[in-house]
Amino acid sequence: MRHLSFKTQSANETIVKRDWYVVDATNQTLGRMTSRIATILRGKNKAYYTPHFDCGDYVIVINSAKVKMTGTKMLTKEYQTYSGYPGGQKIETSKSLMARRPNVVIERAVKGMLPKNRLGRAMYKKLFVYEGAEHQHKAQQPKELTFDNKQ
Repeated sequence: MRHLSFKTQSANETIVKRDWYVVDATNQTLGRMTSRIATILRGKNKAYYTPHFDCGDYVIVINSAKVKMTGTKMLTKEYQTYSGYPGGQKIETSKSLMARRPNVVIERAVKGMLPKNRLGRAMYKKLFVYEGAEHQHKAQQPKELTFDNKQ
């Protein structure tokens, strides 16, 4: 009797094929959308996913100003920054941050879902967030990526 053995293939630069996706954030729930984006940036949607290798795709998010939050998060959720100096702590609500810099809300949500090491920083560099409907990555021919709000 012959024993069949299959080797598990670990991802490397020759195997990984990176695609470009564009996501329209209009009327998307922030947490649900960003968790799916983080999954794509990590490459967990691919059959050859390897935890120690960056095998994710590029993601472009457009219309970041039109993302929505459920409940009272727009008024109660706070973003904190600290300069390191005494009295250098700044606290801002989601509503004021969305009015001032809507891209930061999506960027911070996705960054918090990625690994906290140099691999996570490399994955984060493949995220591009734009406030309007226009982006500068048309040459990469990104595919439209849609999420249903029911999940």
